[in-house]
Amino acid sequence: MTKSPIDRLQETNHLAEIWWDSSPLVFDAWRDEMVAAAAHDQRDGLRRQLERLMDPREGADAHFRGCTTNPPLSLIAVKSNPALWNERIEQLAELDPGLSAPALAWALYKDVIRRGAEAFRPLYEASGGRYGFVSGQLDPRVSTAADTMLEQAREVSALAPNVMVKIPASTQGIEALRAVTAEGIPTNVTTCFTVPQVLEAARAARAGLAIAAKNGVDTSRWRAVITLMLARLTERPALIEQARERGIELSAVDLKWFGLAVFKRSYQLLRDGGFPSKLLLCSVRPGPVVGGRPAFWDVEQVAGADIVYTLPPYALTPMFRTGDSLEFHSDAIDQPVPGDSLTRVLQTPYGIQSYDPNGMSRDQFDQHPATVYTVAEFSKSASGLEDYVAARLAGRTNDGTGPG
Repeated sequence: MTKSPIDRLQETNHLAEIWWDSSPLVFDAWRDEMVAAAAHDQRDGLRRQLERLMDPREGADAHFRGCTTNPPLSLIAVKSNPALWNERIEQLAELDPGLSAPALAWALYKDVIRRGAEAFRPLYEASGGRYGFVSGQLDPRVSTAADTMLEQAREVSALAPNVMVKIPASTQGIEALRAVTAEGIPTNVTTCFTVPQVLEAARAARAGLAIAAKNGVDTSRWRAVITLMLARLTERPALIEQARERGIELSAVDLKWFGLAVFKRSYQLLRDGGFPSKLLLCSVRPGPVVGGRPAFWDVEQVAGADIVYTLPPYALTPMFRTGDSLEFHSDAIDQPVPGDSLTRVLQTPYGIQSYDPNGMSRDQFDQHPATVYTVAEFSKSASGLEDYVAARLAGRTNDGTGPG
């Protein structure tokens, strides 16, 4: 492997950005695990390639230019280093003994975001605020409360200048997004799966920018991305069930092409419409195997785009292990998907809602199966962090280190 897959992907469009999709605090463990699993004569070269990914210097080639995370990943980060985070829980509890477990969990979660922002702050400063953003998500359990989201967005944004607030593409989230943008707060739209959601988010950001300009708000370091969660769209059982009701069997390849069709159409609409938001690719899965070659279509088929690729360890690991067999072409993003696969999917309400720009109205966003599933999963992780903190506080009280 003469060049890493990240090098070759970056070469298809130098405006594209590759971000780390996890807490920066778990990067070293992943890197060491990758190196240890490599053949002995490849370890030094692989280590150099991986270490470059987290190089904070502006201008460094094929490095991470930002970071996204979410409640499940934050919970994993805390559980993967209990010594660090248990000590932090102790400190927070001592600073304010009256904090409830939910309040302490929220403070801990903000600490995860803050430390991630510190890791990327050198890149943010070196690039004049162009790169080095770390996304911090609002509590997913308030995704239908616009006022609460606005309050939390201000709180999360205040953690560091390079924090990008993750706001859901829910019915009320679109409203909050416009208000947050009007205050000049950088945003990352999350729990977004469909073309209608992407367009509504893009319009809200543009409207918010216009309000900011009218009010004289400084937006010189404002940025916005819209995350499209690919596999979370295509993996929902509702799609398969609706197809079978119509006598259609969708293959794994059909599902791959469907997700890519939604992404490509979203990209083209944002580009052609001149929207200020950048599309972000998320929730990718390796596969399929094509002619004996292990492919990674979710990434390969959108190469050449001016987008953000946010890649978690579970995606980067097969990319590096597959190496030279991955094919990246600068015109891939503009290549249409096979019409027969798309035609099959578009015979379902799920397909039409997701692919057609007018397939859903804003008040239907919260009922889309991908939204329902993902919000529930994220909410469970937010509650899981509270449970972790509560258990730690209970242990602290029982062992006599806290008030009885």
